[in-house]
Amino acid sequence: MTALFKPLVLRSLTVPNRLWMSPMCQYSAASTGPEAGVPTDWHFAHLAARALGGVGLALVESTAVSPEGRISTTDLGLWNDQQAQAFSRITRFLAAQGTIPGIQLGHAGRKASTDAQWLGARPVAPKDGGWPVVGPTAEAVAPGYPVPAELTAEQIKSVVADFAAAAQRALAAGFKVVEVHAAHGYLLHSFLSPHTNRRTDAYGGGFTGRIRFALEVVEAVRAVWPEDLPVFFRTSATDWLTENPEDARDGWTVQDTVALAKELASRGVDLLDVSTGGLVPDALITTGPGYQVPFAEQVRRATGMPVAAVGEVTEPAQAEQILACGAADAVLVGRQLLRDADWPRRAAAELGVEPSWPVQYGWAV
Repeated sequence: MTALFKPLVLRSLTVPNRLWMSPMCQYSAASTGPEAGVPTDWHFAHLAARALGGVGLALVESTAVSPEGRISTTDLGLWNDQQAQAFSRITRFLAAQGTIPGIQLGHAGRKASTDAQWLGARPVAPKDGGWPVVGPTAEAVAPGYPVPAELTAEQIKSVVADFAAAAQRALAAGFKVVEVHAAHGYLLHSFLSPHTNRRTDAYGGGFTGRIRFALEVVEAVRAVWPEDLPVFFRTSATDWLTENPEDARDGWTVQDTVALAKELASRGVDLLDVSTGGLVPDALITTGPGYQVPFAEQVRRATGMPVAAVGEVTEPAQAEQILACGAADAVLVGRQLLRDADWPRRAAAELGVEPSWPVQYGWAV
């Protein structure tokens, strides 16, 4: 038994292996009308192919908890029952292939209301089908982007309620894992980081105030999510600001992430999905194979909390080593699964594990 293909138990859920599909936005939903935010045949085929390829868990891309929480005008949503019903077709198929269906819930905050990535991810004005954006303070993410409205305390409570309602719909749709998205410069991350959160009320100031919003979201989601099913939390372990000696800006650090992880664990979060960056477009990031894995390892060793590692994991032996050395409990793979939907099956073969095949593909075995 290899580490990569050993099952992982989280509460009552047994994930058959530790090679998981990372949430990746497809920008392929309708932007307006009754079909806005509803998953399409594209989403079904995209996720179904990776389930057939053998991932143990598939996390659906960042799915907005409200219309104004979408990253782009063509993002998925889970703010109404029509969307939940459409998702149920996907979850049934994933489960039938032995893949655990999970979903990432998010609010894009000041990075919302853009067009699709391949169109440049440019801001879309309200007059062109976009919407006003919000954030911790009235500071744009970059020149040329709209200045967000500062969320009031009452509006924050409304967003918390939106996360809880979306989690309830996710459960009704058949998802077994829900992940709170608090990374990559989106709303919750922008509240966590001292670089973007300059508030002086209960949701700003020191560390305790800056993490309050995220903790309230987690508590609300955990309250409506079944006790026997896991909740994940995606974080950017660092903003890549303090790591650069030439950058005088203050940011969120891995030490902050360790402290937050302890608070999250005490509130029922079962696994930390450790990414990095995304807060500002000009951060100096040193990339390379497995470049984010050390952050996951540091959180795991400091807290004992289960973690998933991400970032340029492209070779089976590399993924196996990440788990075998204790750096993480699971590996989330993104781009490599876009290149090769059957990569888990190839990884199994390279590691000496008999790959599982759908019975319909028995002719090829």
